[in-house]
Amino acid sequence: MSATGVLDVVFDSEIDLSLMSGSDNLPVVIDREKETIAARTARFEKDALAFTDQLYNAALRYTKNSHDAQDLVQDTYAKAFVSFHQFEPGTNLKAWLYRILTTTFINNYRKDQRRPQLSTGEVEDWQIAKAASHTSNEGKSAEDVALENLPDSDIKRALLEIPEEFRIAVYLADVEGFSYKEIAEIVGVPTGTIMSRLHRGRKQLREKLTEYARELGYVKGGS
Repeated sequence: MSATGVLDVVFDSEIDLSLMSGSDNLPVVIDREKETIAARTARFEKDALAFTDQLYNAALRYTKNSHDAQDLVQDTYAKAFVSFHQFEPGTNLKAWLYRILTTTFINNYRKDQRRPQLSTGEVEDWQIAKAASHTSNEGKSAEDVALENLPDSDIKRALLEIPEEFRIAVYLADVEGFSYKEIAEIVGVPTGTIMSRLHRGRKQLREKLTEYARELGYVKGGS
């Protein structure tokens, strides 16, 4: 999804583009109460739309199909723009956007999702490898080595198959790199709950990967 496509959807019903000036020279200190629509729009384009691809990847992990993922990102940006005057410049914009994305998904998309169309190409392989590397804190065993040799498609499939609340926590922590506190704020639950979900999610991910490894003959049945 391109940034231009997102803008077309977000601005179509929110802004009269004829009111926009050509200037994008924003002051270092932003007075949000006096900021014009044109200036806020320029700041939104410059700062928020930089996360379009990352938000789409997250939306795809949440919804498990590309159509809902695109709709979820568009809805997220529409809500983000309407509330952008409330965002405090200099704070964590990425976490703020992910909170809107996650809340929108929980409230609107989990209830009525289209049939999943599993897609494995949108998340980079190194990101999935990073998630898989967190499935155990122990030293490398023969099983660990075998898991590292699993195809990336199996690792991505395993991530998609663990329950939603665990999948979101693992994705935000091990792929996006958010802290426990940030994830708690994004999802809207206590930090302790996130720590529990991560522990259980990583455990389930490892169990899935071990199952795949056995099927492929990388790990013997009893190991």
